[in-house]
Parts: sequence; structure tokens; C-alpha cells
Amino acid sequence: NLTPLAGNGPLKRQLEGETARRGLSHAYMLCGPAGSGKRTLAGLLSAALVCTGGGELPCGRCSGCKKALAGIHPDIITVGDDGKDITVAQVRALRSDAYIKPNEATRKVYVLHRAQSMNQSAQNAMLKLLEEGPPYAAFLLLADNPAALLSTVRSRCEVLTLTPVTRQEALAWLSARYPQRTPQQLEAAAERCEGLLGRAVQELESEAGEIRREVQAAGELLRRMCTGGELALAEFCVGLEKDKWDRDSLDGLLEEWILLLRDSLTAARGVCRESDPWRRTLAEQAAAALPSRQLMAAVRLAEELRQALTCNLGAGHLAGWLAAGLAKPG
Repeated sequence: NLTPLAGNGPLKRQLEGETARRGLSHAYMLCGPAGSGKRTLAGLLSAALVCTGGGELPCGRCSGCKKALAGIHPDIITVGDDGKDITVAQVRALRSDAYIKPNEATRKVYVLHRAQSMNQSAQNAMLKLLEEGPPYAAFLLLADNPAALLSTVRSRCEVLTLTPVTRQEALAWLSARYPQRTPQQLEAAAERCEGLLGRAVQELESEAGEIRREVQAAGELLRRMCTGGELALAEFCVGLEKDKWDRDSLDGLLEEWILLLRDSLTAARGVCRESDPWRRTLAEQAAAALPSRQLMAAVRLAEELRQALTCNLGAGHLAGWLAAGLAKPG
């Protein structure tokens, strides 16, 4: 039962059809941008793999499902959910663990977050496990950028690609999850998340009145583009390395910067739909101070940097690339 996963109708039909014909696979690669639902789908597939209820999987009622969905099932092991790169040592330890039979279920499930962070040695060790692992072991590899993984690893997995949901689907899902929020808050979050519900959840679960660090930094970067000059921009970029921003936080910063830049482009045309006063003011200031070609160049730069982050670009390299890109004329 994949109902908790919003949108993604074609993927659900694909998965349900394949499962009905031949059961669950031993290896899936879950692909899609951050916030697209990879963790939700991984949770549902993990529950399905340890489900003992029979019928539709996961049933959501049996002991296996309840433990899986609560994150306490002893036969579901997660790797890489701490935000750090997955090392070859971790994969080798995982391989040793895989040959210890399950505690309760008939399957043992390994969930690898940010699978693209594995280097070639770790991927080769993973490949051997995918090819030669015990029949009860199942693997869920979550990847923002599957192209960063070896083709041999990808070919051993069934690829499930998640896509952004529609604005209406986002609004319906958020309304059900956050009934205490006002319609205006829900509509703003649904509009801003661009189909990636993880973004909306982050926004709505922030403390009242709090502006997340990534959003503040994106706003500061846009302000410096407007008034700060090259030295101020360079100082901002150096600060990213100095303050030890990790890749997930850097990606969040770039994501928010892109949203602000897009708002600035629409404000320049008099059609900005942003309802948040802080964001709208920033967008209008940037629209007045910067030519559209410079804003477009910044969007392209941010998108290039986000893509590079999925290939494990570090904070130091990103800071240098960002500084160099911003120094170019728009």
C-alpha cells in the first residue's frame, strides 16, 4: 500500500504491477531530487519487505510493519543517514552483517542514504554484495544523482524515479498533515516547494517566525549581489568553508537562492506571486538593482553547483566556484 507517498502515480502503478507479478526485488535504486519522497518510499518498501500480514504490502497492521514504520525493526539497517559519505569500511561491515540471518523477519533490509556518496572502492564492494549476497538480503539505495554511481551498480538494481508532485497534490497532502496551519501558510508552502514536499515540510516545521539558516544565507547572498561588490561576495563564499557547511546544507542554500532569484525575475516583470513579505521585499530589491541577464546567469550558476554537489563537491571547491562565477559579468 503506497498511499502515504504523495503523487507519483506512474511509479506506484509500476511498482504494484511488478510486485503482483513476481514479488519484491532484492535491490532497488530510489532516485529523485532532495525532498521528492525517497525516504518515504524507502520506509514503505522496508515495511513491505518485512511485512507478515499477507495481502497488500505493506499491510501496516502486523508487528513487522508497525516496527518498520516506527523505525525500530531489528532487520532494517540504515547506512549514511548521518549526512557523511559512505565509506568502503562501512560497506564491508554491511557485507559481513548481511550473512547473519534475520532476527525476526524473512528478509533483512539495508537502506543506504546518499548512495552516490560512495567512492569507487565502496561501490565495487557494494556491487559484489548485490551480486553475491544471501537470498534473504534486500538493498535500497537512495540517490539524488544516480549518474554518480557505477553503471554496473545501477544495472543490478530496479530503478524507481520519483518526480515532483503537482501543486494541487502538494496542497492536499500538506492540508492533511498540518490541519492546524492556515490556508495561507499551506498555499504558500505548496507554491514554494515546487513539487518537492520535503521542502514544504522543512518550512512548516520551522519554529514560528524562524528563518532557517539556509534561507537567511540565500537572502544575504542576494543582498550582497545587489549592494556588496566583489569583495563582499568573496567574503561570503569564504565563510561557507570557514563555517564548515556540509553538502546537504549547501544544497539547501543554493535551492533557496534559486527560489529568490526566480522571484526577482518575476518581480522585474511585475508578476511576483510571493506572499512572504521578507522574500517579496528581497525579490523586489534585486529586481530593481540587477539586470535580468545577471539574475539568469546566477540561476544557471546555482543549478550547476547543485548538480556538482551530487557528485560530492566539497565546501571549499563550491566556495571557489561560486566566487568565480559571481565575479563574471552578468
